[in-house]
Amino acid sequence: MHVDWELAARIARSAAGEGDGAAASVAPSSLDGTAAAARDQIVAATGLEPTVPLPPAEWVDRGAWIDANLKTMRSTIGPALENVAGGGSSAPASGALGALQNAGGAVVAAEIGGLLGLFARRVLGQYELDLTNPDVAPRLLLVGPNLDRAARELGADRDQVVTWVTLHEVTHAVQFGAVDWLRPRLGDALQELVKAMDVQLDPRALLRVGVDDLKALAESVREGGLVGAVMGAERKALLDRVQGTMGLVEGHAEWAMDRAGGEVLDDVEALRDAMDRRREDRAPLLRILDRLLGFDLKLKQYAQGRVFCDTVVAARGEAGLRDAWAAADLAPTAAELAAPAAWLARTESAAA
Repeated sequence: MHVDWELAARIARSAAGEGDGAAASVAPSSLDGTAAAARDQIVAATGLEPTVPLPPAEWVDRGAWIDANLKTMRSTIGPALENVAGGGSSAPASGALGALQNAGGAVVAAEIGGLLGLFARRVLGQYELDLTNPDVAPRLLLVGPNLDRAARELGADRDQVVTWVTLHEVTHAVQFGAVDWLRPRLGDALQELVKAMDVQLDPRALLRVGVDDLKALAESVREGGLVGAVMGAERKALLDRVQGTMGLVEGHAEWAMDRAGGEVLDDVEALRDAMDRRREDRAPLLRILDRLLGFDLKLKQYAQGRVFCDTVVAARGEAGLRDAWAAADLAPTAAELAAPAAWLARTESAAA
């Protein structure tokens, strides 16, 4: 199945509303200093020390954010999508099968583009990381027009909003820069999941909705009629590993931001409450994978991650929380994320 990535980009830019002032945003003159200070604050709060320089903060518009995410998606899940229903064959499909494959590729492009466009209107910042290719340098993106609008909507000082979002993204940069097993663990799991996919086109679903009706076809994707994932028993174990680790990543970021933010922000609680009401629940690639592959990365696990961190710190102190990062086998599973006492019991000897 040939995925039209240019079509995805056009749809994303259209849905993002690039013409509504996105180009007018001007970066704060203090942005570099804010990012550098955030690094020091997060290192002091977490005890995690990056072994490599963090990427510089980039003030981007929605189009640049879309381009960065499409590039990562194309390299990560693009090859698997191209192989759907024989799309990887050297000989192009013809006749009815070719038409179905082309239609399927357009649907997937529309799905990816539509979702990215909606995200692009709301996302404030992102630590953009290609998990499957360590040669691709990570980026720290701050979406200027959305930060401007968020400050207006929240009635907050823009510099405070920028500092808050920068702290969040720098926290992720510190995590991945300091924990040598984190990127390979998540990247290897993602590659295994993509390799294990058995994605099938369902011609009957396509014929029921009509190949020219992209909206109906996109709905078919969401319902699982076009793209499905059949991964066998290993799928649950892989997802459990991803969920537990991502829950730790997100929960630890929330904990670290509160600890560091209290020293540099005027009212952390009010700003957190306001931001929580408008934040996106997951990074775009994970949401796209939800739609395309049937992943079940539960939102509650991110909240559980924060509770996990608070519970561990209460029991063992901040040094005890660093044990969760010390080695891949010490990271919590999804079950332990929901029941921190189980993790505390399992790692008692390591903490001694």
